[in-house]
Amino acid sequence: MMLAIPDVLDAAGVARVRALIDAADWVDGNVTSGHQSALAKRNHQLPQGSAAAQEAGAIILDALGRSPLFVSAALPLKVFPPLFNRYTGGEAFDTHVDNAVRILAGSDFRVRSDLSATLFLAEPDSYDGGELVVEDHYGVQAVKLPAGHLLLYPASSLHRVQPVARGVRVASFFWVQSMVRDNDARRILYDLDHSVQALAGERGQADPAIIRLTGVYHNLLRRWADC
Repeated sequence: MMLAIPDVLDAAGVARVRALIDAADWVDGNVTSGHQSALAKRNHQLPQGSAAAQEAGAIILDALGRSPLFVSAALPLKVFPPLFNRYTGGEAFDTHVDNAVRILAGSDFRVRSDLSATLFLAEPDSYDGGELVVEDHYGVQAVKLPAGHLLLYPASSLHRVQPVARGVRVASFFWVQSMVRDNDARRILYDLDHSVQALAGERGQADPAIIRLTGVYHNLLRRWADC
């Protein structure tokens, strides 16, 4: 499932994050790359353990916890601490696939990367190029979202960032280990959850059919969840 989630950060949240990261020192993006990615990546990144990255990441993690759409779609068990990248002057990230397991350096914290996420932190008209192109069984899609909006997509997808010809593309990126490993099962739960919520808005939460459908949702989640 590939899903655009609007307004994970509002304008004030984007401004807070940008104030922190824009004032920080950036390094070559390959400091966090695996072998395959190192051959494909040309960008800059905030050092993972820097104070700016940690403070800005905490703002994003807090915002994710307040996003019902993110929680419904991802069913997160673990979220890798957000990282930050910047592309300018023709920089790009050629086609690659994310590592199956991400390990936080210097710790025993690790995440199975079921889902990849990109939170856009620059307005799309402020730079040319920089589309996130995702290839999967649903086809090839090029995405460039407003600042504060997030794209959630399977980490197993081939994807790339197109060269940035003008301006600066700034984003946060991270990985999610879901309580439900299977992508198709997550999609079923997401569709069921949103159908139940829509019906509840029409009939009320106390409607017997809504109560039964809510039970179906939780029984499926209980069957599929690994937490």
